Parts: sequence; structure tokens; C-alpha cells
Amino acid sequence: MRKCQYIPFLAILLLSGCDDDGSFFGPGFQFGDPLPACTATTNALLAVTTAGPITFYREAEYIQGRAASITAMLPDSRHYLLQWQQHDGAPLELVTAQRQILAFEPQHPGEYRFSLTATPMPGQTTLKTLSAEITVQVTAAEPHQFNIRLDHQLSEGANASLRLEAPSEQKTQAVTWCQVSGPTVRVDLRDPARPLLQLPWVSQDERVHLKAIGTELADDAYLLITNEPAAPADALFEEPLSRVHPYLEASPYAQALQRCIYNNQLALRDCSLAELPLIGQSGRKANIDDIMARVLVSHDWMGDNFKLFLQQHDKHRDFIKLLQSVTAIVISYDIQPAFYWVATGAIYLNPDDLWLTPTQRDTINETPDFRNEFGSELHFLMPWRYVKDNRYASGIYDPEQRISRPTTALQTDLSSLLYHELAHANDFFPRTCHANLNEKTLYDAYLARHKAQLFASDRLEQSYPLLSTEMSALAEVRFLGQSATDDQRAFSPVDVSQFFTSDHANDFYAYSTKREDAAMLFEESMMSHRLGVQRDIGITNAPTDAAAQNVIVSWGERGRVGHEKLKPRAALIINHLLPELGGSHVIANLPAPLAMRVDKSWADNLILSPARLSTPEATILPPLQLSGDRHQLILD
Repeated sequence: MRKCQYIPFLAILLLSGCDDDGSFFGPGFQFGDPLPACTATTNALLAVTTAGPITFYREAEYIQGRAASITAMLPDSRHYLLQWQQHDGAPLELVTAQRQILAFEPQHPGEYRFSLTATPMPGQTTLKTLSAEITVQVTAAEPHQFNIRLDHQLSEGANASLRLEAPSEQKTQAVTWCQVSGPTVRVDLRDPARPLLQLPWVSQDERVHLKAIGTELADDAYLLITNEPAAPADALFEEPLSRVHPYLEASPYAQALQRCIYNNQLALRDCSLAELPLIGQSGRKANIDDIMARVLVSHDWMGDNFKLFLQQHDKHRDFIKLLQSVTAIVISYDIQPAFYWVATGAIYLNPDDLWLTPTQRDTINETPDFRNEFGSELHFLMPWRYVKDNRYASGIYDPEQRISRPTTALQTDLSSLLYHELAHANDFFPRTCHANLNEKTLYDAYLARHKAQLFASDRLEQSYPLLSTEMSALAEVRFLGQSATDDQRAFSPVDVSQFFTSDHANDFYAYSTKREDAAMLFEESMMSHRLGVQRDIGITNAPTDAAAQNVIVSWGERGRVGHEKLKPRAALIINHLLPELGGSHVIANLPAPLAMRVDKSWADNLILSPARLSTPEATILPPLQLSGDRHQLILD
């Protein structure tokens, strides 16, 4: 049975929700009966043996323009670092080259030859390096076909998603799904083009074969469900996690990263600061190479793009400085949403802010956040967005259009995410304290500093506390899943506007904890100071299927952190986290807030400043973002 609880110390909400018997049933999911068995002709995987212990499973046919894969089965798979390479055939984008399933999409017919090398993980001294090759033939085909993206390697008991692409004349509403083979998978099929999967528990690595069938077309999906060790009673992570590996295999911290950061065997005080110190404890000025030596990824492209972002978009070295207060950076397809955790000293990032190509995006789990319906009984919403020059600061990329994006498109979303999560790390362990951390473990150091109330968020609460009891209570409903009272269900957007504007928070999420209050102030201040990007926050009604076009603003403001009553709060936090900037200087130069137009939609409030757009704003608007949706709450 899977356990669901809050971790009692500096807890984070766990990465899944649970019902009485331990099954995943997050809000927004409607898992029905298992899929029916397929009765149509199917393409079973064919086993290809090699001279060693590796066995390949290949598809019966490989077709030009259709997503495909090869599965490798090997003993002790979780103790190996895997690396696929392509040797023959037109060049492919191999985004899963470190997984047992090699997924690819050949655009040209011909012969393709691949090799797999399995190198023992750091510390696995009894295992030997394994290698094998396989060749497949891709046949030419017409472009109009079903395409299920992407075949995945997934941990047992996890939730996952698939995305089905179909020609315009083939309506995905007419698609049916069935299961060909493997242990039973339960599926939410309310959107047949994006099925949500609940994976079974397995006693060994198992292959699963699913099929999507339309009126004339069909395609197959192949999954590998990996068996993972059971978590001990004192494990920090109670559930199986995605298999991750050090981005730099030669990192001097590779073995410590593998053991101490992201696995369900890890207990609270298993790793010492001597074994895995904060990056800034080296005593010298950190650089990008030092940062990348602390990165764990599920797919190498995530580390590639993170490094590229630091090289191209950290010209002020803010992130290099702030990252000195973490032990590691984890980027994995199963992290949603992002969080920082003092138990490990690491930040955990969702790769949705890092993809550059459609194929990279295909590897990311699109399962909805289990917290989405927290507070659904409340009659107001608090949307937010980042804007610049009266436009959404983040680009809009429809997954169905298969468009790549430039590295500049990462800047807004990834910068805001890093400023927020690294605010937590630097709240607890600013660079000024690194030389004086003498405790055995980071958690012991946290306890000592917590007892002495040395955190910036403590000083913020002492000097400039938030006072609205109504907003604090509403935050427990919206961000912790508490049931709303009758009074809270009766609050109108106008009522909430009065509660919020009479206080001095810059976001609803600030009321969840004093730690989040500090992080929200820092995030918004730095985005405005460094990128000239302002944060919109509003209070609206809560219609069914809320969208930017149909939620009506009761109150809203652009750049609230520039309000006079918020400036000293933000300056205090900046002085603690990045003292070299000078908090008062930063805040003094922030633009004054702009009021939104009441009784207009959120979309109609995009253009607020006198400078009009030189070109019309795109007619496609991004999904509505609600306060707190990108960060996993931490508590004391």
C-alpha cells in the first residue's frame, strides 16, 4: 500500500495523491476500468538476442515519419548508466539515449544501426560494462498516419501521459484504445488524444503494449515499466522515482549525487555535508562547470539545455551565485511542480521550462498537478502572468504544432522558477553562512539556524508581518487542500479583494507560509529588475472552464511589488539573498504598479500601459495560471 502524508519536517506535498487503498487518484483524474484487450491485428515486439545478456525488443516494422522505439532488457538495469549511439542512417534526435527504451522518429527510409553501452554506476564494482548492437530497416510511407509520441521508460506505480497526433481528417474523438500485452494499465480517456496512465506495480521490469485505433488508422505505444526497490519506513521519498543519473559521469560527486538526492532508499541523515557539501562551501568562486557537476537528470537533453541557459542568460551571474546554496539540481520528467528541499539541499525542476525541440517536449510527463482542484469550492480565482510591453512575456507553443523554440524563449519561465526556488535555498543557507556550517548534516545545520531564527523569512515576518487572517485561512484551502468553511464559500471576489489589498503581500501564495512570502517577493523583484518583466496578479470570479477570456477582474495590479508598502519587505529579502545588489537600490528603480480595469476580462487587461502594441497580440492565449501553480509548498 502506498502511504500519503506530510513529511513532518520542512515538509513538501508529496508528488502524488492517494485514496484509501493507496491508489493514485489526484483531482482531475477519472481512471476507469482497465483497457479492453485488443482484438485487431497487432504488431508484437520481436526479441533480438545478442552475444551477451542484453536482449533487444524491436517493432515488427519501422515506418518513415512514425514515432518508433527499441527496448533493451538487461539484468540489474538500475545499476547501469546507459548510452545509445547511432552509427548508420539519416541523423536522428535521440532524446532518450540514456534510457532502456530508445525512442526516435525516422524521417527517411533506410537502414539504421544503433549500439547500446551499459556502464556500471559509480560504486558498482562487481558489474562489468555491457554492449550490443542492433540494426533496423525503415520503410517509406505516406505522411498521413497516427503517431503516438513517445514510447517511455517509467517507474512502477507512477502516473504518465501519452500524446496522439492524427491527420486533420481523422478526429481523435473517434479513437479507441486497447491493451495488447503486459500488466494491466488503467487509463483516463476523457481526452483520447492525451490519455493519462496509472501504471501497475511489477515484480520485474515489464513491457506494456497499447494501441490507438481510429476509423482507418492505428498506431502502437510501447512502455517499459521498471521494478524499483521498496522504500524503507524512514525513506524521504516513499514512492518509486524516475531513474536519474549524474549529467557529468566524471563528476567527483557522482556517487554521492546518486545516493543522496533522488531515490526512495534515502533517509534523513544518510548523507553528511562532508560527503556532499553545498556548492559554495568549496571556498572558491563557483563557475558553470562546478554547477553542472551537481546536476542529476532523467534525460541528458535536460542538462544540455540547463547548461546552455546558464551560459547564455545568466550574464549577471545571479544564478551562479544563488546556486552555491544548493547541493544539487535535479531535472526529471516526473517532477511536477518544482520544489526545494532542505532535507537534501537540492532544487528539483520540471523540465517543461527547458525543452527546445518538440521531441524533447515529448519526453515530459503531462499528467495534471494533483492539487489542481484544491479550493474548487471557493468562488474566486487569483490568476497571474508575467508581461513585457503589454504582451505575455512567455512564448505560446501549442504541442500539436510541433514547433521548436529558441533559447531566448526559456528566459522568462526558467528565470522566474530559479529565482523562486533558489530564494528558499538562500533563505536557509545564504553564502554568508557557508564557512560556518559545522554540523554533520545539512538538516542539522537547518535545525540550528531555525532555532536561532536566522532566516530572512523569519526577519520578514518579525519586521513586516502579513496581517490578513482571512487570506491566511483561504491559503490553507487553496494550497493545502483544507475544506472550505461556509463563510469562505460565501466570499465573493469583491470580499477577497478587500482582504488582499488591505494587506501588503504581492501574491496570494505568500499567505501559504512565510517562506513562500519571501520567495514571492524575491522572484517578482528580480524579474522586474533584471528582465524588465512585470508580474500581473488579479482577483476574478471562478466560472467553469475558466480562461483568460471569461474570468472577470474584480481587482488587479501589474507590478505590485513596486507598491510603497511592499518595497521595504522586498528590500529586506534582496539584502539577505543577494546583498551585493543593494535592496533599496533595486526597489527604488522598480516601476510603479498599474491598476487593472475592473469588470473587464483577464485577457482584456493585458494592455494596460499607454504604449500600444506595434502588431496585434496573438489570438491564442495561454492557459490561465493560478497563484502557486508552479511551486510545491514547503512547510516548517
